[in-house]
Amino acid sequence: MNDMAAAKTHAVLDPQALRREFPIYQNNPGLVFLDSGASAQKPAVVIDGIAEYYRRDYANVHRGVYQLSQRSTDAFEEARETTRAFLNAADSNEIVFTRGATESINLVAQSWGPVFVKAGDEIIVSDLEHHSNFVPWQMLCERVGARLRVAPIGPDGGFDLAAFEAMLSPRTKMVAVTHVSNVSGAILPVERIAELAHAVGAKLLVDGCQAIPRMPVDVRAIGCDFYVFSGHKAYGPSGIGVLWGRYELLVAMPPWQTGGGMITLVTPERTEFQDPPHRFEAGTPDISGAVGLKLALDFIEGLGRDAIREHEEELTGYAIDRLSRIADLNLVAAGQRRLSVLSFNLAGIHPHDVGTVLDQHGVAVRVGHHCAQPLMDKLGVAGTVRASLGVYNDRDDIDALAAAVEACREMFSR
Repeated sequence: MNDMAAAKTHAVLDPQALRREFPIYQNNPGLVFLDSGASAQKPAVVIDGIAEYYRRDYANVHRGVYQLSQRSTDAFEEARETTRAFLNAADSNEIVFTRGATESINLVAQSWGPVFVKAGDEIIVSDLEHHSNFVPWQMLCERVGARLRVAPIGPDGGFDLAAFEAMLSPRTKMVAVTHVSNVSGAILPVERIAELAHAVGAKLLVDGCQAIPRMPVDVRAIGCDFYVFSGHKAYGPSGIGVLWGRYELLVAMPPWQTGGGMITLVTPERTEFQDPPHRFEAGTPDISGAVGLKLALDFIEGLGRDAIREHEEELTGYAIDRLSRIADLNLVAAGQRRLSVLSFNLAGIHPHDVGTVLDQHGVAVRVGHHCAQPLMDKLGVAGTVRASLGVYNDRDDIDALAAAVEACREMFSR
């Protein structure tokens, strides 16, 4: 092992030092932020970098021949290349910028879907899906006369791989699953899911929103066909997202939206469209969002994705142990592999009441169904309290969460 590899292996994050890189903490003293699964906070390098881009380099991209536009175009396309490298994609032309994972999934469902899914075909999602990876496929099935099937979780809360395998057939055209559950933190065996899906001729789309900020992701190693994520959960700005797709699939897909920037010829008789990725990027893109995304991905790489995962794995284990010792607290199970996301309920207390009390103690968490109502129905609850971790969290945050939960329990037991 060389010195650089050894350094990466032994890299340890210092959350207290990292907080100095996030202005939100200086402006909100005492904040215990445990809602990164919804949106992560932004480091100064991202905030300042976007502002500097607007001050120095802003112009519209791709069609300007003047120097400012060229610089802006270079910055935009550099963001595409950074994203390609981050995912270990084969070609930067496989990277499509969108408004977020939601738009990325809708793009595939509404462009790839009607071409390749017909009446009588089947699409499989899982119990663990966010609405964004459930409803677009449901609507596609209704549109073309296909059948939506839902792969279950097992008794331990993890993805039931055996049940999923039994559901597959030559009728299966698409499998769409999360990489890491936004409710329980369950990590799905996406590599094996890809093998099984491909064995029956199906494609695999992976929702990587919760995975991208906290673990290495290699789309070629996974073997999936599409991978999506949102910038705002990865320490980047809101309004920018990514669709990665195998180029041979993207080139076979018709445009989803039409307009400027995605055509090569328009006449009264016909329109000819650009090749991917520009075919799917109609109109002026979120240029500053792409710039900010690049800075965020560079920030993550600078910390080291293995180091981030090790830090959040350790903190997840500590949180499970700490919360499990609280009477009347029911932690949502996640199988054998969980990372950074923990949902729970306090017996007899509504999640919104718990969240309100936690806020009074300076602890920010998410409450509700987390855009995962099918999973809530499966669990037999209306919603949960969810704590989700980021690089700036440490054991003191978990202790503060546990203390606030205990205070809530005592308040409602009087």
